Formats: sequence, C-alpha cells, structure tokens
Amino acid sequence: MIVDSAIYVDGRRSAPAPLEKIHEASRARGGFAWVGLYEPTEDEFGSVAGEFGLHELAIRAAIKRHQRPKVERYGDTLFVVLKAARYLEEPEEVEFGELRAFVGPDFIVTVRHGEASEPGEARRRLEGEPDLLRRGPSAVLYAIMSWVVDDYGPVVDGLENDIDEIEEQVFSGNTGASLAVSRRIYDLSREVIQFHQATQPLAGALGRLTGDETHDIDPGVRGYLRDLQDRVLRVTERVEGFRELLANILNVNLAQIGIDQNNQVKRISAWAAILVVPTLITGIYGMNFDYMPELHWLLGYPYSLLLMLSISVILYRAFRRSGWL
Repeated sequence: MIVDSAIYVDGRRSAPAPLEKIHEASRARGGFAWVGLYEPTEDEFGSVAGEFGLHELAIRAAIKRHQRPKVERYGDTLFVVLKAARYLEEPEEVEFGELRAFVGPDFIVTVRHGEASEPGEARRRLEGEPDLLRRGPSAVLYAIMSWVVDDYGPVVDGLENDIDEIEEQVFSGNTGASLAVSRRIYDLSREVIQFHQATQPLAGALGRLTGDETHDIDPGVRGYLRDLQDRVLRVTERVEGFRELLANILNVNLAQIGIDQNNQVKRISAWAAILVVPTLITGIYGMNFDYMPELHWLLGYPYSLLLMLSISVILYRAFRRSGWL
C-alpha cells in the first residue's frame, strides 16, 4: 500500500504527480521524489521499482522480512535496512518493525513492515526544516534514521525500569517471587538480545555511510550521520550492560533458589528426625511378643509417652538452635 508520495523542490513540497510519472516529474522540476509504502504486495512494489529502475536483487530484499540492519549498494542506488523498536507499557515488552530505504540521486523509496516503523512523523518533521531538505535524498535518509534512533531511547528506559523491578523481586527474599522471576528474566533477556541485534549492526552501517566516499552522501549530511553513529553506540553500550546485568541477576536468582531449596530440605529432614523417635518406640512395642521389658509395667504407657515427648522436644530445640527449623 502506498502511504504517501511527493516531490520536493528547493526544500519544499511541490505539486503532486501521478506515481507512474513521479520520477520524470521530479527530474523536470530539479527536485527529488519520496515515495512511502506500507507492507506492499509484489505487484505494488513492482510498479514503484519499475518507475525508479530499482535492481532486481534490491526488489527481492525489500519484500523479504526479518533482515538485519545493513547498507548495500546496487549501481547508483543505496539499499538500507533499519530495525525500528518501541516499548509497550501495558505488556512491558518491545515491539519491533522493519524499514527499508532505496536512496538514489533524485529519489528515495521507503518500505515499512510492522506498526513500530511508521515514519510519518519523520516526514512531517523534515518538511519543517527546508534547509536540511534541500540537501536531497541523503538528508531524508538521515531524518528517517534519526527518527528510528530517537525511538530507541524510550525502549532503553523501559528495559532499564524492568530490570530495576526484577532486581527488587530477586532481593525481596520471597521464595515464590524468586521462582516466578526466573521466567521474567528469561523473557526480558530475549528482548534485550533482539534489541541488541537491531541496534548493534546499525552502528557499523552508519560507519560505512560516513566513511565510504562512494556512497554519494551530501558532505553536510555526513556530519549529522557521524553524530547519529555516536548516539547508536551509546545505545548499544547500554544494551550490552543490560545483558551482563541480567546474566548476573539470573545467577543470583538461581543461587537464591538453591539456598531456599536447601533450607526446605533441612526443615523436612529435621521434622523427619523428630518424628522417627516416637515411630521407633511405638514400632518396637507394637510387635506383640510375649516377653518384652516393661510390657506389664503399670507406668509403662505414661512413661513411653513422656519419653517420646521429651526426646522430640530436645531434638526440636537442638534443630532450632542450629537454624534448621
């Protein structure tokens, strides 16, 4: 589905043109075209690709989902893959989306998949900065990448808040909480890994854009891209710290579970030792032999009860002092 298409001349949005003539019209006006698509079918994207002469391999890559962030070059066209992310407060999880951009000398085509990658705000923001928009398609690419990186901030804050909550649960001393939090640590670790896979390759892709002069990036835009690379590196450093912290929390949680289970075994063993005394005495005198000591003693029954109670109390107090009960 085509979300928006426009021609920009001298940093301003120009009069619209039919999609099948938008490339020719942008050249005639001395500007560039920007076409945005959302989860297009092969036929929809094929018409756009034919209009701008996109490479066959790039067309296949645009339709295929679940790609890592990267920068590739097909002739005079750059193909950029970005992973967008946003933090959902209610389920406390990260939603991912994918965004692809084809950047030519006088056009840019964006293809998005998923709800987390809607670049409409980036277009509106850029249209309010005509000086930047005059720098051409490379400025649009920067604006989209900057918008994606801006959305990483709330994700990092949300993940950090979740980790703080997990730390409180782990060190609360609640055995039930320790058992339940293991699943949450696993789920959060998986989201952190996915987020790291979305951000870490982007830093390398930005490095290639700013370091390779063959990519036809406007010199003024290269400075913005270098600043953007620094922001991405800061995000990846924090995410790597999250991975290490979660691993440490998981180890502490597992150790705490082991200690709690060991304490439970001690309690069970202590009660078993206390109960074995009356069980042993009653078992012996329940064998019903004719000749047994104290079998016909008048005080034998109360004495046996007193003996069982006394030994049980002594054992109970001993286990309490040792911390087993």
